[in-house]
Amino acid sequence: MQDGFIPKHGGYEDLLSFKKSRIVYDATVLFCEKFIDRRSRTVDQMVQAARSGKQNILEGSQASGTSRETEIKLTNVARASLEELLEDYRDYLRVRGHDLWDKDSKQALFVRKLGRREDESYESYRTYFETRPPETVANIIICLIHQTNYLLDQQLRRLEKDFLEHGGLKENMFKARLTYRDRQRQSKD
Repeated sequence: MQDGFIPKHGGYEDLLSFKKSRIVYDATVLFCEKFIDRRSRTVDQMVQAARSGKQNILEGSQASGTSRETEIKLTNVARASLEELLEDYRDYLRVRGHDLWDKDSKQALFVRKLGRREDESYESYRTYFETRPPETVANIIICLIHQTNYLLDQQLRRLEKDFLEHGGLKENMFKARLTYRDRQRQSKD
């Protein structure tokens, strides 16, 4: 049984969406440093979109104890930021005449297989990020963004379901107050 009416919150470091978004962020920083002119506004845009994806998962998880609405909003902001980043990578490939891997290509399937490892981290991809040409690295990161977005979509569905089943803080505060009053009344009787 939980003490009080504020539900357990935080634990973002255990979320697969956060772990993957951290890989996307680290890879994007490296990609921009290696393959995009530092004076380009694109560098800041891409790094900030990747950071926003990661940080909003963290912030939403931390806010979840007092506001399910905020958690849902911030998780959705994370999803939108990563969608923006995805388009930046697609643009990179398109304007340079490089191919975007089909989701069922041999290369994309290999990246998905790496993503299923229990100990997945930036280290799982480091060799590829640091030794492959930019079009390969961009496609790997695109695959990772798709995986992260899939996880965020699942997370948003779960958050909606949890809200419908358990309500939000105000409802739980009201229930806790009614329960307290009932106990007080019963103890007087």
